[in-house]
Amino acid sequence: MNYLAHAYFSFNHPEILAGNMISDFVKGKKKYDYPPGIQKGIALHRDIDAFTDAHEATKMAKEIFRPHYRLYAGAFIDVVYDYFLANDKTVFTDSSLLIFSQTTYTLLDENRKWFPEKFAIMFPYMKSQNWLYNYQSLLGIEKSFGGLVRRASYITESETAFRLFTENIEWLQQQYNYFSGDIKQFAENRFKYLLNES
Repeated sequence: MNYLAHAYFSFNHPEILAGNMISDFVKGKKKYDYPPGIQKGIALHRDIDAFTDAHEATKMAKEIFRPHYRLYAGAFIDVVYDYFLANDKTVFTDSSLLIFSQTTYTLLDENRKWFPEKFAIMFPYMKSQNWLYNYQSLLGIEKSFGGLVRRASYITESETAFRLFTENIEWLQQQYNYFSGDIKQFAENRFKYLLNES
């Protein structure tokens, strides 16, 4: 899952949100450099990623992208899942997604001092271009795919990925539908467990 999902599954807890959002920029035991609440967010992010990768729907969805992008297939699916989450009417309306996005940026600003350098550089772009809100549009996904390629070491284009996405969007929607209830329950349970963990 990508930034929108990780923000959503932080349940508006400021420190867990910060940890959840910076987790990909914190390697291994570096997480212990952070306050306990942020450490829990980092752990929640990693748990969500592991559950997502192991889910049968994700394994099937990856096969759309794997022939062209191999190990990066999962990264494209993470963005795809955010598109479907942004458009999931059981979760967001257009106005509630906008409010959620702005609230998330405000909460993240409260913990700005804990941002790793790479996330600190990226965050102003995320905020000014409103990445979280724009996951709902095809143009937003196309741009997100492009951003993925710019950060990747071994892939050079995203046009093929975007074509595969649009050609298979209904089937990918089915995989999201199969996955979404399971990830919501898992994330909520892990959040509650970590929050109560001493």
